[in-house]
Amino acid sequence: MKAKRVAESLTEQVHIVMPSHISGTDRLFGGQLLAWIDEVAAVTAIRHCENNVTTAAIDNLQFKAGVFINNLLVLIGRVTYVGRTSMEIRVDTYVEDQLSGSRKAVNRAYFVMVALDKNENPTEVPRLILETESEKGEWEAGMRRKQLRTERRREGF
Repeated sequence: MKAKRVAESLTEQVHIVMPSHISGTDRLFGGQLLAWIDEVAAVTAIRHCENNVTTAAIDNLQFKAGVFINNLLVLIGRVTYVGRTSMEIRVDTYVEDQLSGSRKAVNRAYFVMVALDKNENPTEVPRLILETESEKGEWEAGMRRKQLRTERRREGF
């Protein structure tokens, strides 16, 4: 199985926030954002492993700012760490200013996706080629997050 670069599976998705996406507090409904993030994580993982995937865990989901009607929402997914059959995917979400193109961070999430073969069994994923210091830093942090997930599972979380 050929190793892949992070850039090969990079995924970007853009949404215009519509009234149907808004909660009772006039902000983007958190569940809608979670659905979009899960979708970006899945596409990123599928591009990396070239198989179907399933969401195994959501490690971190932090809301840093509100999102409102007519905001442009940009989601960017990248593989940060791979195990034998699983991949950690980081999805960053931004509100993009429609005039200047500047972006304000509103969310960062880490998902664990598992690759599935044709029989829906976990299957091996390609290794990850780390080319930048940032990618190497994410890999190291991904190893620590994997350890924390393992400890939490042992503790019954």
